[in-house]
Amino acid sequence: MTHRITTLLTAEHLRRSLAEDARTGLSSSPKWLPPKYFYDRRGSELFEEITRLPEYYPTRTERALLTEHAREIAEASGAEVLLELGSGSSEKTRLLLDALTQAGQLTTYVPVDVSASALTQAMDALAEERPGLALHGVVADFDQHLAQLPSPGRRLIALLGSTLGNYDRPGRERFLQSVAAAMQPGEGLLLGLDLVKDPGQLVAAYDDAAGVTAEFNLNALHVLNQSLGADFDTDGFRHLALWNADEERIEMRLVAQDSTRVELRELDLVIKFDEGEELLTELSCKFRRTSAARELTDAGFRNLRWWTDPEEAYALVLAKHSRNP
Repeated sequence: MTHRITTLLTAEHLRRSLAEDARTGLSSSPKWLPPKYFYDRRGSELFEEITRLPEYYPTRTERALLTEHAREIAEASGAEVLLELGSGSSEKTRLLLDALTQAGQLTTYVPVDVSASALTQAMDALAEERPGLALHGVVADFDQHLAQLPSPGRRLIALLGSTLGNYDRPGRERFLQSVAAAMQPGEGLLLGLDLVKDPGQLVAAYDDAAGVTAEFNLNALHVLNQSLGADFDTDGFRHLALWNADEERIEMRLVAQDSTRVELRELDLVIKFDEGEELLTELSCKFRRTSAARELTDAGFRNLRWWTDPEEAYALVLAKHSRNP
């Protein structure tokens, strides 16, 4: 069967985007970087390690929900194609692939990721496991390329891992509207959403005892060093994860241990950090059912179906757009 990769996000395009975001974010006050730049080869490996940590409940809870409800999701979606945004290793996705195959509908899997290496590795494994399944991987930034993604049949567009939480409220509004605009009649959207819960449990999931999340966070500086000729001393920064109760989100930051000066040679840019100054690297917003439903409804989605675990720590949501049958 077909096993191919389309590249919409070239290495040079990614470098230019990184350069623009680094110049803007590091020159801002407070300083920030988008989390998508965690995911070079090493960053992807570290994130897969994070998903196996005892503190990191989202992955295992989402997997349990998919194990229990993938068949219902497959039947309700009526999908012929599974298109996954931010596919990574495609590990949990296999549960959906199995359910869609058993429903007799699935023809194609379209994994979409910014990391070409992670995409290639996942597709090679799937090609061996599922020789009858057409695989069409896409190296893309789904903030930019939603309208260009393949549509070889009626799709279920999946965004798992509570990745939607990486956007603030205005960003989520724009993203959901973009997804809706890219959907064809009859297609569905499947979201994984991490729900509001005890702050102690939330912080622990982003500040594990083994320090893997800290290494993952610091990897953003390695990416800047390698891609933009920066001279960050990663030992001069420490990982911080905190709960912002007003915004109901985890914020991951890097904190300068001392006053320091960083040069980004490729940008002809020098950035100064004061002692204790923070660089925001990731938002992880948590959801309540009522507010999440309102956001989806405001974006034009309807027929929301919800599945949650007994502790209501996490949810899967299947929706269709109001202009779709």
